[in-house]
Amino acid sequence: MTTPSKVDTPAGPSSRREERKVLAGTLVGTTIEWYDFFIFAQLTATLLSPLFLAPLNASNPGLAQILSFALIGISFLFRPLGAVIAGHLGDRLGRKAMLVFTLVMMGAATALIGMLPTYAQIGAWAPVLLILLRVIQGFSAGGEWGGAALMAVEHAPIGRRGLFGAYPQIGVPVGMILATGLLFFLNTSMSKEDFAAWGWRVPFLLSIVLIVVGYLIRRAVAESPVFQEMALRKKESKAPLGELIRNHKLPVLYSTMIFIGNNAAGYLLIAFFISYATKTLKMPTPQILLATTLASFGWLIFTLVGGWLSDRIGRVKTFLTGYAIVFAWMIPMFALIDTKNILLYGIALFVLTIGLGLSYGPMSAMYAEMFPAEVRYSGISIGYAFGAILGGAFAATIAETLLQSTKWTGSIGIYIMVLCVISAVGVVLAKETKGRPLGVSSHH
Repeated sequence: MTTPSKVDTPAGPSSRREERKVLAGTLVGTTIEWYDFFIFAQLTATLLSPLFLAPLNASNPGLAQILSFALIGISFLFRPLGAVIAGHLGDRLGRKAMLVFTLVMMGAATALIGMLPTYAQIGAWAPVLLILLRVIQGFSAGGEWGGAALMAVEHAPIGRRGLFGAYPQIGVPVGMILATGLLFFLNTSMSKEDFAAWGWRVPFLLSIVLIVVGYLIRRAVAESPVFQEMALRKKESKAPLGELIRNHKLPVLYSTMIFIGNNAAGYLLIAFFISYATKTLKMPTPQILLATTLASFGWLIFTLVGGWLSDRIGRVKTFLTGYAIVFAWMIPMFALIDTKNILLYGIALFVLTIGLGLSYGPMSAMYAEMFPAEVRYSGISIGYAFGAILGGAFAATIAETLLQSTKWTGSIGIYIMVLCVISAVGVVLAKETKGRPLGVSSHH
């Protein structure tokens, strides 16, 4: 039995400023996380194997490329560990402390990648150090999202949780716009030789500026009202993780299922389409980068719409609408991409972002409403991390494998459609959560 608490009362004008600070603080962290991720992912395709896997790149460029793509996946495997530890500490020490900690850790690892000596300078230590920094990035990313989502949702007025929760979600398209835009600028403003020699380091080092800004914004944000209430009532569970595993297995399973389809389809947009369009279809890279950037604006807009809509018609209906659009668009989308016409390519991506946004925007609010306060940080972080591994971590690899074995892009569409069905089942099983009290349970 949960009693409504002061946490769920509508906000007065005095808290408007605090709300704006919270939304800025949650958005800035996820933006930095994804900016870092996209810079790495986009450079992996072109530069990192000759710089860090030089001998292998000379003797077997294909294997070197596969290994450098595997570096993207490695960080995913450490996300659950980050989610477990940050979730456990976030449920015990507070949302704010973990938000600042994960942000600084992610930024430091990214900046250090920009300073790494290459294989030519220190030999085999170069790839070893690169892998270590990727592991640290994955660990901090695993803890980042849960804290940002909870800060946004737990500060929200009860009728606007979906919209507030969409703010950490739009960090993905905003990070993508920043990363793609910066790489486009660097690629067009310096020679290929300069970019390969030192230019590639610039985006990683610029992450330091983002960290300072993010740190200052996050320091200014108050602790989440729900966590303050937990501290007041001394209701912190001594072991949130043990409690989660014993009593909340189903919400963890459902939250994992809900994310799989969205994350896999999102990774096609992030990683697979760029490589497929430029390498297989031989379309010009600047045009493809531009189309991806424009599609990212669609993703941003529809994610906010998804959060807002879920406050109106409910989380379940919004999710199902989003997944229905992704499902129905898969085969036509690949047919448009395969025309090699840049305008049709842009339309294909943009329509996909409608479904992606509607099945991503309501996630923070729905996840937060699925778990009681005492285990909420652990629960949503772990569900999200496992959903990311099963959905996105190997989506680009699976898509590439399907393409090579079937020679038909529709097979990738069918793979994503199957995942959309799994996610839709997860949404239906989790049931509607809109308006559930977020306060601390009056007793366990």
